[in-house]
Amino acid sequence: MPDTRYYVHESSYIDEDVLIGEGTSIWHFSHVQKGVRIGQNCTIGQNVNIANNVLIGNHVKIQNNVSVYEGVELEDYVFCGPSMVFTNIKSPRCKYPQRGGAYYVKTLVKEGASIGANATIVCGHTIGRNAFIAAGAVVASDVPDYALMVGVPAKRIGWVCECGEQLKQGMICKRCGRNYKEENGVLSEVSKVD
Repeated sequence: MPDTRYYVHESSYIDEDVLIGEGTSIWHFSHVQKGVRIGQNCTIGQNVNIANNVLIGNHVKIQNNVSVYEGVELEDYVFCGPSMVFTNIKSPRCKYPQRGGAYYVKTLVKEGASIGANATIVCGHTIGRNAFIAAGAVVASDVPDYALMVGVPAKRIGWVCECGEQLKQGMICKRCGRNYKEENGVLSEVSKVD
């Protein structure tokens, strides 16, 4: 009898020892491998591969054609755009296979971060809370909280609010009213302006 607390399309495969949270949907032609933990109310799109032992928080959205490799952890409310790429080995070689947890380099995507379509996240880095990685960017270093990252290699060109709006002069979000301050290259929320 299938578990009705979450949805898995009949074309997808779920391996043994997988935990899937209530309200999560896994769509067409996806594969969730052994040891994966997926939180509540997540959306896993079409043709998504989630490798062994990956941890995924609550309210995460993974769009079509994404592979989340072992060593990657996604905290709550992370958005992974279509066809974006994670890596998990620094120097892959076919002639000298590197398999198993000892070879995988950890990548952490913190709460609320968004990764745009076709972006690449080179392993071994942390993407900060509420950071915004633009479509096509290649991230090869740690990303600060709230950073707006663009280009190859990705560079910070500004800041974004928790709600996703780019912050302009004055650091008050025009969409939600949150107020921020920048000190020594670190952005923090001051208060919400009513």
